[in-house]
Order: sequence, then C-alpha cells, then structure tokens
Amino acid sequence: MATLGVNIDHVATVRQARRTVEPDPVWAAALAELAGADVITVHLREDRRHIQDRDVRVLKQTVQVKLNLEMAAEQSITQFALEILPQQATLVPEKRQEVTTEGGLDVVGNLDRVRRCVDQLHAAGILVSLFIDPAEEQIEATKSLGCAAVELHTGRYADAMSPAAQLQELEQLLRAGRFARLAGLTLHFGHGLTYRNVQPIAAIPDACELNIGHSIVARAIMVGFSQAVREMRDLIVAGSRQGNH
Repeated sequence: MATLGVNIDHVATVRQARRTVEPDPVWAAALAELAGADVITVHLREDRRHIQDRDVRVLKQTVQVKLNLEMAAEQSITQFALEILPQQATLVPEKRQEVTTEGGLDVVGNLDRVRRCVDQLHAAGILVSLFIDPAEEQIEATKSLGCAAVELHTGRYADAMSPAAQLQELEQLLRAGRFARLAGLTLHFGHGLTYRNVQPIAAIPDACELNIGHSIVARAIMVGFSQAVREMRDLIVAGSRQGNH
C-alpha cells in the first residue's frame, strides 16, 4: 500500500509572500498528520524561498510521522541536515532561477559530489533517497551509492498533453519502477501529482511513498487542509488496491 507524503512547502510560500508569520507550515504539518499523512516533506532550498531553517527545526521536534527533508547535495545544507537529523533525506537538483524542480538529479554526471553527501548522511543514520528521472542508468548509479530508496520523477507523466502521451510516460515509470525494485531499492514517486492523475501511480506495483504538495495546498484553499489531505489519501488507497488486483 502506497503511503502519502505531504509536502508543505507552499504553505510557507504564502507566508513568505508577505514575510509574516502565517500561515505556519508547522500547523499544516499537524493537520496533515491528523488527516492521515504518513510522511511530512519539506524542501529547504539554498535561497530559502519558502521553508526556513526555523520551520525544519520545529518540525523535527513536533512531527510524529517520518520527516523527509528534500535538499541539494551541497555542503551547507548537508551540515544542516546532520544537525537536524531527519529520518529521511531526499537529494534533489536545485537551480536558483527555476520556479520548481524541473527534472531529476543527474546522479551519473555528479557521482562524486552526490557520493560525498550520501556518505555523510548515511554515517549519521539518515535514510537517503535520490530524486531522479525514470532512467536505468540513474537507478544503477543510485544503487551504487548504497541508497535505500529512489524517488522517480513523475513530472513528464503529469505534464503529458494527451492520454496517449500520458500512457507512454506511465509505461516508462512502470519499467523504471520494476528495474528499481529488482535492484533492491524502495520505490517512491513525486512531482506534479494531482487528484486527477495520482491513482495510476499509486497502482504501480510496490509503490511505497508518494510525495505531493502543490495540489494538496491548492485544494486546501477551497476545502481546508485536513479535508484536502484526506481526499488525496483516499485516492491513493483506492489506487493501491487496484494495483493489487
């Protein structure tokens, strides 16, 4: 059964638009937990455009489910992670000019830099996942670093402009997921998942964790955070059951 990781970054985005104290992403995390979230995910970006250091510190003290820290494979952020000690760190690519993460981490092309970060996190007992495109060479590189998990980038699937194109991207995710499972990696998915497209991803065999943020926060504006999380979790549960039949 796939679990739901709720990314609360964009609660902080609204707060930072006014540089004020509300809405507080820590409150959102508590509501998400009460509504059934299995993981709380935050991305502490180098430019601190949404989540702030204080948020992560308070979340580490208050979150009762798994805390997943998304982070660049950079030394300053790595040192912060070693201080906070989240249960999981997911390494992601990061560019200052991008609106959101635009693709998977190029592990193959940055193997030494990523290895330094992964080794430090592993030494501190932090579970490490790499956010990558669904490509076999990237999965092999992730496995070579001793990572426990891989998060496959679902952006191309989410952005597909036709049912045929979406099916083609889904098939690629299925192939990559199978390859990752055979390599012994725990299988995560994320990026661009919504209430309309999440169920086929949840139905992928052995899908373990789905990280979803923007769609939940957008829905929460209309119906409230707790209901938005419950609705997404219900869809994931239904999709997981479909995948088991």
